[in-house]
Amino acid sequence: MSYDHRDMQAKWSDRWEDGGIYAVADDDPRPKWYELHMYPYPSGDLHVGHWFAMTGADVHARYMRMKGYNVLHPMGFDAFGLNAENAAIKNGVHPHTWTMSNIENMRRQLRSMGPMYDWEREVVTCIPDYYKWNQWFFLQLYKNGLAYRADAPVNWCPSCQTVLANEQVINGFCERCDTAVAHKDMEQWFFKITDYADELLDHSKMDWPDRINTMQTNWIGRSKGVEVDFDISEYGLDEQAIRTFTTRIDTVFGVTFIVLAPEHPLVDKLTTSEHRDEVTAYVEQARLQTEIERLSTEKEKTGVFTGAFAVNKLNGERVPILVADYVLLSYGTGMVMGVPAHDERDFIFATKNGLPIRVVIAPPAWDGSKLDEAYIAPGTQVNSGQFDGIPNSEGLERIADFIEANGWGERSVNYRMRDWLISRQRYWGTPIPVVYCEKCGETPVPESDLPVLLPEDAEFLPTGDSPLALHEGFVNATCPDCGSPAKRETDTMDTFVDSSWYFLRYASPKFEDGPFDPNALEQWGAVDQYTGGVEHAVMHLLYARFFVKALRDLGYVEFDEPFVRLVNQGTIVFNHQKMSKSRGNVIAPDAYVSDVGADVVRTYMMFMGPWEAGGEWNDDGINGMARWTNRVWDLANRDAGVLDESDTHPDAVRGLRRLMHQTIRKVTEDVERFKFNTGIAAMMAWDSGAIDSSAWNESIRNLALMMSPVTPFLAEEIWERVGGPFSVHQQPWPTWDPDLAADETITLVVQVNGRLRDRIEVPADISEDDAKTRALESDRVAAHTEGKQVRRVIYVPGRLVNVVAT
Repeated sequence: MSYDHRDMQAKWSDRWEDGGIYAVADDDPRPKWYELHMYPYPSGDLHVGHWFAMTGADVHARYMRMKGYNVLHPMGFDAFGLNAENAAIKNGVHPHTWTMSNIENMRRQLRSMGPMYDWEREVVTCIPDYYKWNQWFFLQLYKNGLAYRADAPVNWCPSCQTVLANEQVINGFCERCDTAVAHKDMEQWFFKITDYADELLDHSKMDWPDRINTMQTNWIGRSKGVEVDFDISEYGLDEQAIRTFTTRIDTVFGVTFIVLAPEHPLVDKLTTSEHRDEVTAYVEQARLQTEIERLSTEKEKTGVFTGAFAVNKLNGERVPILVADYVLLSYGTGMVMGVPAHDERDFIFATKNGLPIRVVIAPPAWDGSKLDEAYIAPGTQVNSGQFDGIPNSEGLERIADFIEANGWGERSVNYRMRDWLISRQRYWGTPIPVVYCEKCGETPVPESDLPVLLPEDAEFLPTGDSPLALHEGFVNATCPDCGSPAKRETDTMDTFVDSSWYFLRYASPKFEDGPFDPNALEQWGAVDQYTGGVEHAVMHLLYARFFVKALRDLGYVEFDEPFVRLVNQGTIVFNHQKMSKSRGNVIAPDAYVSDVGADVVRTYMMFMGPWEAGGEWNDDGINGMARWTNRVWDLANRDAGVLDESDTHPDAVRGLRRLMHQTIRKVTEDVERFKFNTGIAAMMAWDSGAIDSSAWNESIRNLALMMSPVTPFLAEEIWERVGGPFSVHQQPWPTWDPDLAADETITLVVQVNGRLRDRIEVPADISEDDAKTRALESDRVAAHTEGKQVRRVIYVPGRLVNVVAT
């Protein structure tokens, strides 16, 4: 018997809203549980990939509520940024109009899913009431030296016409549009995330997946080494030396050349007139390449001589200074020392360019002959002056001591991560609250003048310059310090600024006196359970951690980490490809909700595979879930008084109750661990055919409770039909009795000399002696021990018996 899912969804949606069952109170006496899924970009309709991610989070949040927690599980929209802006440009609509229209549609789609969101706590980042606090946070960071402006080479996407942070460049391509990224010099705003590099390496206060921790650790890229100077005083420049960072200071006596990045400011100063044309052409060519192209291991290593030399202070040797595109200004000091005998890349480069290769770390039994390849293993210092004859592990420390004692350098820690570049030359973002005055210079906008509003009538098509620069009404301002005419900053903030603190706003989204109510935030604190995609490992997740740590140090929050526990969902695949709008293979959920109902769609997505792995969308699978929900509906509508005698037999009743308690245990453990597919499988396997009238009611009530996080509408209807009080979603989670859940029989594996020979069914409480006896009575065991002497019988309780016979 099928049910009318449309009437059921309309009925309970209205009833839940009227009853306010999802409203969250700050003063609820139950322990708090803050569960949050990463909010979506409103760049278009929701597709089933969104539903897959959001449903898993909703199922778990509902479960935690039934476990006795006061659960905050809000929803909002990451409404600024390139995704929304590019979609608006493509469709010829103003970004605000496009974004707000999409948000309204997405709200409708989300409501049809039946989630337990408290919509009174919604956050929309493109409205002034929100982005005002982006600007306020900027000012706090600015006043405390954590926001600054600098001229820097930046990643430039020629398609999006804007600067990208390093984290937004994936293998040399724009993570938004897959266009190859170029480089150019511009004045930009940065947040000083590097001040927190060491603390960001500490993941001990969080329960996060190892792969996310590893990705962040690798991105931060902490390296211990030595910064050492090479003398260039002979050229009469302001700079008397050039400095490089190396983790292999034990090889410094083997330096035979120095390499500068093409962007290094000393390239122009050091290049001699006879080499200038060649160097200039090489630098221009290098700047056209992406970082991935320059760093590719398959690319031939090239470089040109500047005509200048530097002196290695440790041995007094003059070595040539070259320019090579495989060195990046953004890493280290933009200079590397060439040690071809002990670096594979340098060996190839030196061999090609005829540069000397000097061994300073000798392999075992080295006879002084030339190397066929770079030697990078441990060895003995040679050709290293006073350090000859010692192990290079000792040389690392003693040479560093010698350099520091002579003032030629110092031990240091280097990081791969650079400060967070937040400037964007686009319209659809938060205006940066700074003006530029000829008298006062760079001047922050007073807090009392916030928000600096984004003008609605600005031209938003990207040109390479900020669209706001073309809006005279926005650009022309008054200096807040002296009252003179001033010009506004026309760059907008990276949208990741929005998402670096949005989880704090959910605690009090309507609070007007600050970004959040301190009392409400004290109640909710850090997010207990965060869910979302792994692709945000080194962007959103890293930035949010930085934000919280900075706010903690400024006295605004009391916790160290934003998200205590993190679980990443997998991806939905369709036609053997990850579902995404850019590939054009997205599936909208609306038609399926109309045809089979939200409960069936939710169940199918949670059943198609492990939530953390994802699965492939298939219409046959969703039809199978429709059959199961209809079977449950039919079961709930059975007349318990019309049962044959076999249904009321004590053994049948006892067996049903045992299976019921086992199922409750299984579903509880699985939902707790986001293993929704196996939890649903356990409910589907529950044979409810052999029941009497009392067990029937108990079984159906427990089944409705367990199904309610996954099928909120159907479970509510069944709960009402069996006489349960409104609402099933406000009931406690069912519990199981360990004694009733225990198996009456177990399967023992029987081995002979460690090899599997039989499996036997025995009582669950069987004694060791009886287990051994039953094993020896097995015909299969007898066949493999015939003619042998049984030396020993080993029993592992509840698992196996191993017969040792010779």
